[in-house]
Amino acid sequence: MFVFLLLLAFIGTVEAQRVPGQQKTDSCLCKINSSIWTFPAVQFMEVTRQVQICEDNLNEFEEKLRNTNAELPMMEATLQNISARLKTFGYLHTSGLYSALHLRQLNQELEDIHQSVNETHMQNPNKETHSLLSELNKAKNDVQRMYIDDFFNLETMKKRLRDLNNRAQSCKTIPNDFRSTCHQRIMTRISSPSITKLNSISKSYISGAWGRDAQLSSKKRYWEHCLVSGHKHGNTIRMYNSYEDFMASRNYKDEQIASSYSDKNAVQGSGTILYDNTVFYQCYSTAEICSFNITTKVTKRMKLDGAGIDNKFPFCYYSCRDWTDIDLEADQDAVWVIYATEENHGNIVVSRLDPLALNITHTWKTQLFKRSVTSTFMMCGVLYATRFVNTYQEEVFYAFDTTTGQEINTLSLPFEKVSAGIANL
Repeated sequence: MFVFLLLLAFIGTVEAQRVPGQQKTDSCLCKINSSIWTFPAVQFMEVTRQVQICEDNLNEFEEKLRNTNAELPMMEATLQNISARLKTFGYLHTSGLYSALHLRQLNQELEDIHQSVNETHMQNPNKETHSLLSELNKAKNDVQRMYIDDFFNLETMKKRLRDLNNRAQSCKTIPNDFRSTCHQRIMTRISSPSITKLNSISKSYISGAWGRDAQLSSKKRYWEHCLVSGHKHGNTIRMYNSYEDFMASRNYKDEQIASSYSDKNAVQGSGTILYDNTVFYQCYSTAEICSFNITTKVTKRMKLDGAGIDNKFPFCYYSCRDWTDIDLEADQDAVWVIYATEENHGNIVVSRLDPLALNITHTWKTQLFKRSVTSTFMMCGVLYATRFVNTYQEEVFYAFDTTTGQEINTLSLPFEKVSAGIANL
């Protein structure tokens, strides 16, 4: 008995083969041509080789991935460290230190200074204004040559512009007492400290300010102000009517400047002063100056354009004193604010304030890096800066005279102190 089997084979394409078979007992015997099922050994070997290559590549990739995962935390830590170190100097990127100074802008600044000096010269002609006008005209001619030659030295020109602007500020009409009250303008020595005392609130408060009303004609009232919120903020100033009460911490009155430490009118930093019964200080977490009149309880605010805050440019010679970006000072003639800006490369800027209108009347730019000094103070219209000598000694090493616009780098006036760090000077 013969039967026919239909066999299907899948090799590339479907093929069918029909073969006869013969039944013997319980079996079926047939002859089949098996050539159609020849195993593709060559193709199989090639596929196997490709699979092996893929597996090796995968293993190599997994090994690299493991190594990368192990290195990532170290790379991240290194990046954070670099970012933290560069953050302090980030102002260099925007300050124009490494970019060309736009000549049109430079020319405009020169024109503004020239106009200001020319107005001063028309009102009060003198040798200094005449000399300044000549130098400004020469500077404008130099800028015109820069247009033609397409070549200039950025830093040299910026220094020249700063010096001319400082001299122009000094030549403006200033109240007579601004220049007449001090016969000898520059200090020659500093005496030893006479008396010291702890603040009357708590010895745990290590930062703040104290003093006497700086206006000579005002009542001789003494005051102290402690930063009681992380050595950063405060909202109360303690007033005394006499030096004896101040030294004995008695008969005082606490004047509330703001409702809380976090109020928008609260005090930030240790740069507080009292002038003509008015407290001047940096407003809470902003580049603004606040004034609080103790009699009227009125608060005024003024924006300080470009001033670095929140420890961007603190006093930092020996160890950084936090929250000292803006330092208010007063001498017998005026109220001053000392700060630093990115535009001036972190160097100190000193501005004279009108205490009644609370606006800036004059501004001078120095070449002294603010983070390189311990503290500053004003006397007779002269800015003084100090640096650390040792735990019990400080040195006045720098002065800037706002009357002449000149810097003095040759001072060496040592004085005693009672602790290594200085919160307010």
